[in-house]
Amino acid sequence: MTEVTYKKAGVDRATAENVKDAIKEIARSSFSKNVLKDIGLFSGFFSLDLSRFKKPVLVSSIDGVGTKIKIAQMMGQYRTIGEDLVNHCVNDVMVCGADPLFFLDYIAADKLQPGVVKDIVGGVAKACKESNCALVGGETAEMPGVYAKNNFDLAGAIVGIAEQQAIIDGGNIQPGDVLIGVASNGLHTNGYSLARKILFELKKHHVSDFIPDFGTSLGEELLKIHRSYRALIMQVRNLSSLHGIAHITGGGIVGNTTRLLTPGLDLRINWNAWEAPPIFKLIQKEGGVSDAEMRAVFNLGIGLVLVVDETRADAFLNMCRSNHEHAFVIGSVAKKPA
Repeated sequence: MTEVTYKKAGVDRATAENVKDAIKEIARSSFSKNVLKDIGLFSGFFSLDLSRFKKPVLVSSIDGVGTKIKIAQMMGQYRTIGEDLVNHCVNDVMVCGADPLFFLDYIAADKLQPGVVKDIVGGVAKACKESNCALVGGETAEMPGVYAKNNFDLAGAIVGIAEQQAIIDGGNIQPGDVLIGVASNGLHTNGYSLARKILFELKKHHVSDFIPDFGTSLGEELLKIHRSYRALIMQVRNLSSLHGIAHITGGGIVGNTTRLLTPGLDLRINWNAWEAPPIFKLIQKEGGVSDAEMRAVFNLGIGLVLVVDETRADAFLNMCRSNHEHAFVIGSVAKKPA
């Protein structure tokens, strides 16, 4: 009887080990003095100096890049989705008032492709380093039979730290507060299933199609990196007139900003206060998508919303602009009708 091996079952252990060795080198580029052990043990080790905190709170988040992966595959470019992943998670903890500490990634595929994995993890490490966040570990897995041929998934988890009294949770939001929208860099990491359905399945576009309104190819536009708002958040987060920050991801502007509101409050969005970038106009026009659906699925050009005291709105706009951010007053907070 012929021996059945793991390799014959579809999992190449030698390739997996080579990938892990390559990842170790890449991850080390993001290490700080707080990282106590090298990649490869059963856990990551991160040392904390808590002397500057009165009541430290660990803040965590986990997410993926969704079907933006399919655009990366169509383009044969994988480094940017690693940056997408980290920036998304960094924004998620920072809007709550936390500083990123460390990050872990997860790549699972029908069959690991070493070059692809190295590119993805290279992007992860680059974004971690830019956010002062160490890549302390992760997981790569070959799972034939779970993933279709040449398919993979990418996810990551982040842990940050905040002073308990500095946590931003929207508890201070009140009627009359102003919503300041900060520009996104395109779709970021949400809405790609709808975008792909319309642009590639229905309208038969190709990623190499040059779109004059974009000044670039369709693929390059769709691969634009999910922006990190770290610098801006660090400047504004300790101001008493800042009452909340929303990271605009799945669910759009209303779905995400509403998370911050206490019962009895509602949003008033002025959808004419800014112009949605051309990519959103193209998707809506070619798919015949309603305004309501666009608003529920996409960020429409707003990646972050600051909820601020109405008397300080102009000051916050100036701070945004001093950080080279495009920012707009996009609405306000009001009492819900009785």
